Amino acid sequence: MTKAGTIYLVGAGPGDRDLLTLRAARLIERTEVIVHDGLVSKDILAMARPDAQLISVAKNRARHTLPQENINALLIREAKAGRDVIRLKGGDPLIFGRGGEEAEDARAAGVPVEIVPGVSAANGAAAATQIALTHRDASSIVSFVAGQCKGLSDQDWSGLAGKGRTLVIYMGVKTAPQIAEKLMADGLAPDVPLAIVENAARTNMRVLRGPLAGLPDLVEAEQVKSPALIIIGEVTARDDHTLIKTAHAAAGTETAQ
Repeated sequence: MTKAGTIYLVGAGPGDRDLLTLRAARLIERTEVIVHDGLVSKDILAMARPDAQLISVAKNRARHTLPQENINALLIREAKAGRDVIRLKGGDPLIFGRGGEEAEDARAAGVPVEIVPGVSAANGAAAATQIALTHRDASSIVSFVAGQCKGLSDQDWSGLAGKGRTLVIYMGVKTAPQIAEKLMADGLAPDVPLAIVENAARTNMRVLRGPLAGLPDLVEAEQVKSPALIIIGEVTARDDHTLIKTAHAAAGTETAQ
């Protein structure tokens, strides 16, 4: 009987290969099968061994290359054939990465599984922009939410944003109008500052700023594309603006290149 390989659920971080953990880098360099999503940078994929099989399961809002259950089955099938396999995903596997589902299915199938954490998209964006997600003078609570989940209008976000709090929204570009409406309906002031961080920690990173009420117009005017995070709260107005090139002052926004 063939001994099963191991499934490694590996966080690739926000995109910069220098932000990989040593464990992640070593696994990428030696593992024979790498199943990766669309947020993993080419520089990181280039670290794979020459004979590695790279399988893309990139997703977008309108189309899934593979349904999640098929991805889980693919990982298990490869491992049961005796091959070690990496499920390589942007950020951290356990923060909106479905790593929990993949680990559960692997354990149920009797396949060894290891989770290798990565720098989360939120932490990567905060570091790259020097926006402190918590700050003694501005925020003692930080919350992560997904802006593209089913039943967005039914989710209760009350209390997640406001004075002394920071709200980080993943996957919120497409639903920006609903997000702004939802938060203001919950009582958040229209002038609460926010930052949109596009392509965090990459060479083409942009930082766009404005008030909550202007979020939909900002996304549309700047044609913001994923991957992008929306950070809402007073902390977005406290970072060192000398590090940011003002490219859209006339529009009331700032952009970091």
